[in-house]
Amino acid sequence: SCFWLPKGKQWYQRRVRELYSEYEEFLKNQERKPIKVTLPNGKEVEGESWTTTPLDIANGISAGLAQNCVISKVNGVLWDLERPLEGDCSIEMLNFESKEGKEVFWHSTAHMLGEAMERRYGGCLCYGPPIEGGFYYDMHMGENSVCEADYNGLETIMKSIVKEKQPFQRLEMTKEDLLEMFKYNEYKVRIIEKKIHTPTTTVYRCGPLIDLCRGPHVRNTGKIKALKVTKNSSTYWEGNSEAESLQRIYGISFPDNKQMKEWKIFQEEAAKRDHRKIGLQQELFFFHELSAGSCFWLPKGTIIFNTLQKWIQSEYLKRGFTEVVTPNMYNTKLWETSGHWQHYAENMFSFDVEKEKYALKPMNCPGHCIMFAHRPRSWRELPIRYADFGVLHRNELSGALSGLTRVRRFQQDDAHIFCTIDQIVGEIRAVLDFLQAIYSVLGFTYALELSTRPEKYLGEIAMWDDAESRLKQALDEFGAPWEINPGDGAFYGPKIDITVHDALRRAHQCATVQLDFQLPIRFGLTYNAPDGTEKRPVIIHRAILGSIERMTGILTEHFAGK
Repeated sequence: SCFWLPKGKQWYQRRVRELYSEYEEFLKNQERKPIKVTLPNGKEVEGESWTTTPLDIANGISAGLAQNCVISKVNGVLWDLERPLEGDCSIEMLNFESKEGKEVFWHSTAHMLGEAMERRYGGCLCYGPPIEGGFYYDMHMGENSVCEADYNGLETIMKSIVKEKQPFQRLEMTKEDLLEMFKYNEYKVRIIEKKIHTPTTTVYRCGPLIDLCRGPHVRNTGKIKALKVTKNSSTYWEGNSEAESLQRIYGISFPDNKQMKEWKIFQEEAAKRDHRKIGLQQELFFFHELSAGSCFWLPKGTIIFNTLQKWIQSEYLKRGFTEVVTPNMYNTKLWETSGHWQHYAENMFSFDVEKEKYALKPMNCPGHCIMFAHRPRSWRELPIRYADFGVLHRNELSGALSGLTRVRRFQQDDAHIFCTIDQIVGEIRAVLDFLQAIYSVLGFTYALELSTRPEKYLGEIAMWDDAESRLKQALDEFGAPWEINPGDGAFYGPKIDITVHDALRRAHQCATVQLDFQLPIRFGLTYNAPDGTEKRPVIIHRAILGSIERMTGILTEHFAGK
């Protein structure tokens, strides 16, 4: 989030200058020591603490590396190229082609967009993150709004910021100073009061702009060689439909014009393949305002829907899954037991029935827990694999709805495997084999990531470590390349994230494989073990296609409607 320093507000300018002077004095007073910097190839280079920067290391290797790298990674942590190293460390240089390099590049461009929006509209900036395929910035503008005619003007301002080569400078500020600096902007104040729980936090400055931001960033705005404002929309503060309405502006940027030209060609091809357009042209499906976010499947589209479902059902027969049917609506007591009501209620459609509150199900797992628990279970029955094509509803914001890829009513090839700890590896391996069988027919390539224990988690660390080691074993036995995605697991267990790539090289997450230790505890699920004691099962959440609606949209564009 950004703040444009207005004329006449000398306090901001003076305080920032004071803080930079204090930081320079702090650097000056640090003891300089020889340090060893380890490169990715294992080679060590000499440096000096609090003096040598990642940019110095890059220049020592080659001028081309220094020119092309977007950001560095020091001891596994993203690090500004001109921020001094503090001790012995390992270092890696990331260019735009890396995932993290793109995120940093687009995050920096989002700050530039925020600066341009402040100059153009003078409203209150809110959030401005990088996203997949670019970045956006939200602004509260009162009754005013953004229109497509504004795009050229915004781009002109951003291009002038590029020419100025404004450096991105990192600085720590106290919470008190931040509240004083941003007191004109109630949204900034909300962010500071809600999300900053430490005495100080980092801000970034580029030109006359101060950004409340963890960073890091590119060296200066001149690194953004090509940029474009792509679209705008209305949204709500933090996605809450009861909160204030905001204007959101999206953009894209690249380190050279060639990539921008390639992106424009890509967009033209993507527009030709748009599943919403093909769906109407080929009379497959359509949407209507009287049931926003719910697809009307026409006869031809229904053939596709049923074919996908029957294909998965035929695989279920081979792979030991038992198909079940569960209710569409439940008393909210179920969701309180599962924990969804506390964290997900605003995304559920709820209503009163005879003075009791009910809700349409947004997922199948709690219903499957009831099914498992309705009678005593023996270890001889495990694993139990319940599959369910039940209709699900999620109360997505109207502004977030997008054809078949973001809907309110959908069906997915959902399954929950109830198994013992010792069965985890075999079941996960079988799920991965299932995934390979389906995706190879569809012509998808895919990437696998193991997402491990997050900062906020439930359960014992020993249990997490054991589960993660079993998932690693299953992935190794499967044989496909995989990477660790540290700290990105669900709060209830580690997971394997599967990203597929379509004909246009776009990434989509459809399949999911998640371990869950918490639902069995919350529902009191047990089975009788061979020694006569009661044991707790583990649940594996599993989907291959994901929602049939979303998969149909992806396939329509993947094959260009053919």
